[in-house]
Amino acid sequence: MSKLPDFEGLALFAKVAEERSYAGAARAAGVSVATVSRAVSRLEERLGGRLFNRTSRQLALTEFGLRVVEGAARSYREAEAAEDAARELSSRPRGTVRLAVPMSFGLRWVAPLLPDLFRLYPEIAVDLHLSDATVDLVGEGFDAALRIAALPHSSLVARRLLPVTPLVVAAPAYVARHGRPAHPQDLRPEHCFGYAYRARQGVWRFAGRSGEEATIVPAGPLRVTNADALLPALLDGLGVAELPDFIAGEYLADGRLEGLLPDWHLPGGALSFVTPSSQARPAKVEALAEFFAARLSRRLFVRD
Repeated sequence: MSKLPDFEGLALFAKVAEERSYAGAARAAGVSVATVSRAVSRLEERLGGRLFNRTSRQLALTEFGLRVVEGAARSYREAEAAEDAARELSSRPRGTVRLAVPMSFGLRWVAPLLPDLFRLYPEIAVDLHLSDATVDLVGEGFDAALRIAALPHSSLVARRLLPVTPLVVAAPAYVARHGRPAHPQDLRPEHCFGYAYRARQGVWRFAGRSGEEATIVPAGPLRVTNADALLPALLDGLGVAELPDFIAGEYLADGRLEGLLPDWHLPGGALSFVTPSSQARPAKVEALAEFFAARLSRRLFVRD
């Protein structure tokens, strides 16, 4: 047996695990299904264990395969990154960027910018993943993410683009029916809607201009995984919600929503461009970072 690792076998095994099929891995790698099958079988024989349980309809990693797949996927990504970096040293930005973006922000502010991006960089493609859940950039193979949060310390590299302000809002009909709160304690928790992916564990922590603090735990009839889902009930005057300024802005501007508690604020966050590492960052990712920095860093979501 050769002392060199079976790089092809590891790479194709990682692709099968990612695509969850031999055919998908073959398409992604640009090889035949037979080549993929032989490579995985060869690797299983070399390692001395089965990597997949196969049926006519399903393909699943064995316990042995689960222990091997992380290292195989990491090796594949590192080899791919090395090739990308080498190719891009002497070329313009090109290739596919896997980009994770919060859904509401992505639909409102990122997707409309993509035509300009493709005109500016015709050799770049974007695999846009829209979800409010925080993805594992390294573990799930993303090149970059736009994140809205007060980012904790981590090995990720973050470039802050602009502040994002959380606002407590309600429809005029709600205010007319229940009155305008002067203090956070005037809010009725059973009327406050919740957001599942909110930082600070779903608690609204207010700070007043005098330094006073107040806490509200939303206990209303609606809790969502995407803030846009709050809007129908909110606009119907059924409750109060916290919305980021990039969603609330248009509704505040035309009067469909009103801002509450102007003398109080919730902890703010920021929109950041996040990547796994700043070292040897591919030109395609660097181009995306500069593009979004130029187009988004001066946005004003709420005007006085």
